Amino acid sequence: MKNSMGSVVLIFLLSAMCLTAAAQSGNGANAGLKLAPGFSAKKIIDSSGKARHLVVLPGGVIYVKMARPWKGKGIVELKENADGKATVTGGFGDYGGTGIYVKNGYLYASSNQEVFRYQLNDKNEVINPDKPERIITGLKMGRQHETKSIVLDNDGNVYVNIGSPLNSCQEKDRQRGSMGIPGCPLLDSAGGIWQFRSDKPDQSYPQGTRYATGLRNVVGLDWNTQNNTLFVMQHGRDQLHDIFPALYTEKQSAELPAECMYMIKKGDDAGFPFIYYDQLQKKKILAPEYGGDGKKEGDAKYIDPVVAFPGHLAPNGLLFYTGNQFPEKYKNGAFVAFHGSWNRTPEKQEGYYVVFVPFKDGKPSGDWEVFADGFSGVPEVVSPRQAQHRPCGLAQGPDGALYVTDDVKGTIYKIEYKK
Repeated sequence: MKNSMGSVVLIFLLSAMCLTAAAQSGNGANAGLKLAPGFSAKKIIDSSGKARHLVVLPGGVIYVKMARPWKGKGIVELKENADGKATVTGGFGDYGGTGIYVKNGYLYASSNQEVFRYQLNDKNEVINPDKPERIITGLKMGRQHETKSIVLDNDGNVYVNIGSPLNSCQEKDRQRGSMGIPGCPLLDSAGGIWQFRSDKPDQSYPQGTRYATGLRNVVGLDWNTQNNTLFVMQHGRDQLHDIFPALYTEKQSAELPAECMYMIKKGDDAGFPFIYYDQLQKKKILAPEYGGDGKKEGDAKYIDPVVAFPGHLAPNGLLFYTGNQFPEKYKNGAFVAFHGSWNRTPEKQEGYYVVFVPFKDGKPSGDWEVFADGFSGVPEVVSPRQAQHRPCGLAQGPDGALYVTDDVKGTIYKIEYKK
């Protein structure tokens, strides 16, 4: 009996090990992802460079923006085949970056300082890939938060994130005890969203409008067609304990501040670097660099987030779902891709998943939930280097499927629903 029981236990342990290995390798069911019943996932391509944002067009055409040029191409063209796999069919652009978007017959793409557009033909092919039209140039780029995410509205405008080159606008960036630069003058050209025309060449700051300010860094953003409004996901500031150890514990620093979703109107100020949002107290808190102590509240003039997520998850993708393939609860709701944290020590790192936020009439209508998990491929992430995949970009396919990029290996996932 003991031998029989021991054999059962051994078989169980070996089976568990095999399942874990399959999930980690991505060769198990649903490409190693955990999904709700009725959903399935597959990898349409397993390696394509450091893939950031993407667009998926009719006819199986996919354009992927690369963080750095892959095989000399900053934009990779894929074709999704009938067998559910995608093959590389071309590429163009010698610049890295993050942003890519399609509107009114043009493909828009950003480097870390400029925005270009390419005309498409009726097959969604780029007509002249070697001669794009440069519509925006001369944008500020620092050593951090340099990426330029983009989105277009329905009135001929393009919106560009210009991230803060500093963590919290200190006199000495990320140095213990260093206070904030009075007034934070960098906000005149960074730390916000700028609006430009989508069809005028070589625009720069004088031709643009600072649409919203006080946003440390936005990578995920999308246009909500229900209320004709811009929504953004902000990366919250880092290192509260490292910089002000007398005011914040390591645990507080791991949890704060919130990663915030904002509904943006022209002229809005989200408060960076003067305040941050504390999702535990549910308050706007005065930043320590500007006289805060973790309890003093910030000025009420700064806008509130519409959703406050836990700190340091790194939201890199935002997509409003308008398709018909998924169940009704997902219609017009928001998907957010969390790239995963690096600075939640001594807590375990978090993120590495895609979440869903229900919306009604253009505003959040319920609690967020994890939609797709398991991208990291490991049970617990202590260091981001352990993560085998990190979600970044989101796109909706013509049939309503959801596509997710990974910027570790360039894997692209396709998530579908069948009744």
